Amino acid sequence: MTKGLFSFFSIFIALLLGALYYTDIIQTPFISALNSIKSNYHTSTEFIQKQVVRYFFQAAHIAELEEKLEKYENNHLVMQQLASEVNDLLAQNSSSFKTNPEVELVRTISYQKFGDQNRVWLEINDYNSSRVYGLTYKELVAGIVISDNGRALGLLNRDIKSSYAVYVGDEKAPGIAHGNSAQNLIVNFIPAWFMIKEGDEVITSGLDEIFFKGLKVGTVLSVTKSQGYQSAVVEPYYKANNPNYFYMIKKTK
Repeated sequence: MTKGLFSFFSIFIALLLGALYYTDIIQTPFISALNSIKSNYHTSTEFIQKQVVRYFFQAAHIAELEEKLEKYENNHLVMQQLASEVNDLLAQNSSSFKTNPEVELVRTISYQKFGDQNRVWLEINDYNSSRVYGLTYKELVAGIVISDNGRALGLLNRDIKSSYAVYVGDEKAPGIAHGNSAQNLIVNFIPAWFMIKEGDEVITSGLDEIFFKGLKVGTVLSVTKSQGYQSAVVEPYYKANNPNYFYMIKKTK
């Protein structure tokens, strides 16, 4: 290959990658096609894995599942009992509140854009694009789900548009958490009269009806005050860089 031909191909590849990264017109159909291929790939590989387990590791796998199922059924019955007792207690006090949350396991298809690990396309059954949902990973807050042209887009914690209501510290100081495209989160609009400090835990407040109350977000690294409010830099608990599955909170009450 001559030096001129090599230079031509190098420039062509650089222009192609630049167009894919910066041009939505080119990137959107390209990513949509990749998403479709990736979704089919995930479905096929999961089917093959299940068949391998079924035929080659059936006995051991069934025994393991039976043990897990027994624990799950026991825990589920305990939770049902608690929910029933709480609902009865609330009914006796003429409260309309019911403990009837809905949570769904959802699968990640791909990143929305090359180079941005804070936004992921999600595969969700019966998706309602008019709502904002909460995302969790192993009982930790991971981000939110919004609609992008009718499709489910996950905004992970570090995305600047990932925003939800939280409590800070033992006094449960209210605030609004959002990403800042760095490693940490920012909690703004904390009233100045609350005493918060480094090491305080941040949890969801549930006041935005995106998350349940009490889900873990992170811990406070530093606090600043300005114009009657406080802001806190928070180190999030959720830090996974290669997410495959999340739990989406479809209904908080």
